[in-house]
Amino acid sequence: MDYWIPAALIAGYLLGSIPFGLLITRLAGLGDIRAIGSGNIGATNVLRTGRKDLALATLLLDSFKAGLAVWVFTMLSGDRNIGLLSGAAAFFGHCYPIWLRFKGGKGVATYAGLLIFASFKGFLVGMPIWLGLFALTRISSLAALAAAAIVPAGAYFLGETPFACTVLTILSVLVFWTHRTNIVRLLKGEEPRFGQNSTS
Repeated sequence: MDYWIPAALIAGYLLGSIPFGLLITRLAGLGDIRAIGSGNIGATNVLRTGRKDLALATLLLDSFKAGLAVWVFTMLSGDRNIGLLSGAAAFFGHCYPIWLRFKGGKGVATYAGLLIFASFKGFLVGMPIWLGLFALTRISSLAALAAAAIVPAGAYFLGETPFACTVLTILSVLVFWTHRTNIVRLLKGEEPRFGQNSTS
């Protein structure tokens, strides 16, 4: 099955690189989403256009592209680990898309989609944490970081495989990296709550 690995990684990366937030807002006549708010191509920044429908579409599509990569290559190869690698590549592609000079999103929605299809145990750990903390604080980045920090260990204690937990650990570290500016603002007490304006 080794021959499936490069195909899974390349296809997953290219799928993940599709900038749905940018494409959707341009098709809707809203221009370049990177010119407003945080400049991000993800659903949170799309929401700052005032179009909840477009933000929801971006969220679902960014999630599904990782899930699709997982599903396709799990089915083709017959190996769940190959599918997981393809989903991980889609996550990387979302964060560093070749089409946008490697400046993409922060990967939270794409990570969630990967978990649903590749490690539902991880999803069962991460989603309640994200929902609970977001409901309490209204700070999306804080909720995402807390969920990402807990997912690998939580999935392991629910019986997830060591290989999957290793991949999830790497992805969680990358979530912290893509949120490094948010972390600085969180430490300073300057991170905006949901509904407030953000410029980075």
